[in-house]
Amino acid sequence: MSATTDSTAVPGVMEREADNKEESMRGREVSSSEPGSERKPFFRQPAARVGLALLLLLALGYGLHLYLYSRAHETTDDAFIEGHIVPLSPKVSGYAVRVHVDDNQRVKKGDLLVEIDPRDYQNRLEQAKANLQAAIAKHRTAQLSVELTSVTTRADVQQASAGLNQAHAAVTSREAQLKSLRNQALRAHTQIITGQHNVDQARAKVAAAEAEATRAQADAQRYRQLFEKDEVSRQQYDNAATTARTAMSNLDAASAALTAAGSQVVELQEAERSAQENLRQAASQIDESRALVGQAAGRLTEANSAPQQIAVTRARVDTASADIEQAKAALAQAELDLSYTKIYAPETGRVTRKSVEEGALLTIGQPLLTIVPDEMWVVANFKETQLTNMRPGQPVEISADAYPGKTFKGKVDSIQAGSGARFSLLPPENATGNYVKVVQRVPVKIVFEETPDPNYPLGPGMSVVPEVNVK
Repeated sequence: MSATTDSTAVPGVMEREADNKEESMRGREVSSSEPGSERKPFFRQPAARVGLALLLLLALGYGLHLYLYSRAHETTDDAFIEGHIVPLSPKVSGYAVRVHVDDNQRVKKGDLLVEIDPRDYQNRLEQAKANLQAAIAKHRTAQLSVELTSVTTRADVQQASAGLNQAHAAVTSREAQLKSLRNQALRAHTQIITGQHNVDQARAKVAAAEAEATRAQADAQRYRQLFEKDEVSRQQYDNAATTARTAMSNLDAASAALTAAGSQVVELQEAERSAQENLRQAASQIDESRALVGQAAGRLTEANSAPQQIAVTRARVDTASADIEQAKAALAQAELDLSYTKIYAPETGRVTRKSVEEGALLTIGQPLLTIVPDEMWVVANFKETQLTNMRPGQPVEISADAYPGKTFKGKVDSIQAGSGARFSLLPPENATGNYVKVVQRVPVKIVFEETPDPNYPLGPGMSVVPEVNVK
């Protein structure tokens, strides 16, 4: 009986277990059929696929844009701004009495920059005017002399009187010239006295420097002996030695100043001798003018020799005419020299490299300052392979390293006929040695289409990056 019960009970249990399994499978099937019960991979989601497609299209579009832009534009970082540089130098020598500009100051064309002491050139101008008046008077005298010998006796008397007046005028002019030369000689003598005072001062400075040098050398010798005995420190000995060397340097400088002062006195003495010689010549010319007065008075008795006198007097007229032209040229030169005492700006621009100061002695041709005009351009050294489609007139966008984000408009002006290496100081000799082909660079001139913004000042030598639209 027990064996039978066990055999019948087991199948029932097994059927219930099978039923439970079927119900659990149906539950899983029902749960798996509900929406959102299973998450798909990211790349299979529609939004992700659309986003990836858009990114791919953007990347392809940007790459195509860069490719097309690179084919239509050429650029280089080997580019610099160039411009005219106008150096200014005086045409006459003298002391600078006024300096109206400073470094980096903007000036306009015609602005007064530097003034040189004009007094010496004003005196020369006055002397040239006096010489011209004398020449004109001499010319008139000669012309009157011709008339004196070609008219009647009464007319001869009248003309002789006019010639006498002209001779007196010549004497007056010569006397004015003599007075001017005397003033020059007196001024030269005064300058010599001043120079001698400078020599005396320089000599006194040399004596003081010699005394100081002697004292310093003695101190240095004593400190050296004390240092050798270890009675003073090394620093004290070095200080004494340095003081001695400084005293010797001061002595040398004082001696050089004395020599320079002596040379200046010698030059002033030479100038005084020249002035005295001119004074003697002017005095002799006055004697000649006074002699002309006597000649004009004696022409009244020369009526019988009128034809010969006419020929001689006509020659004097020609000589006087030449003297007038010479005096006019000297007057024009004196006026020109006087105008050179004021230096004006030849161009509108900015002042650089100013080296002139008020009170400085300027010499002819001495560099005073430099003006950088507003007109500037860009010289870009492109590779020769970049010039295939580059032509004058093509638009250019210019970026300056000094102003990131700022762009200037320009255009290609011209392309140099030859590479930069060909015009260098030492051009390459490809016919010698082993040859290695190197892409050459050719300078291209780029001009600005409009005046650069004053808020972004540019100057020669600044680095820029041009982009040329070659399509």
